[in-house]
Amino acid sequence: MSKYLRLALFLIPLCVVSCETVKVDNNDEILTRREQKYKNLDTLFSDDAFTFGNAAKSDKTGEIGIGVNSFLWRASLDTISFMPLKSADPFGGVILTDWYTSSETPGERIKVDILILGRQLRADGLKVSIFQQKLDHGQWIDQPADPATIRELEDIILTQARQLRIKNGK
Repeated sequence: MSKYLRLALFLIPLCVVSCETVKVDNNDEILTRREQKYKNLDTLFSDDAFTFGNAAKSDKTGEIGIGVNSFLWRASLDTISFMPLKSADPFGGVILTDWYTSSETPGERIKVDILILGRQLRADGLKVSIFQQKLDHGQWIDQPADPATIRELEDIILTQARQLRIKNGK
């Protein structure tokens, strides 16, 4: 065996073993950014976001709040409260419902997705998607949702969010 081959056989396993012990952890950096983002939140329902727990007694370190407008969040949940909730992410501003069938129209069902885009109470800070299906010979067939219905649902949510904001004195 040549001495280069012996050297390679010795160095390759040594390099592989040494690479296994190297750990890359960006968790400290992520936590720091997260703490900076939420460190000034100190009210339960502010215009920008809300915090959980007893905010009045906290020293504002490590508080976690939602990343979207709390009035839009609450108004959205209140507006679709009659529908079964599939998922709600207050940090990403995503609310997803499961299929809902009204007793008045048993052959149709709808599903609503709501995305809250920011921390300001603005009309363009809300995106609503409605999915509609109709029962045809035992199978659910997708139907296009009426854009006017989507607009009407957005208006209801925005109106309720403004009323919540006024009630809260902001």
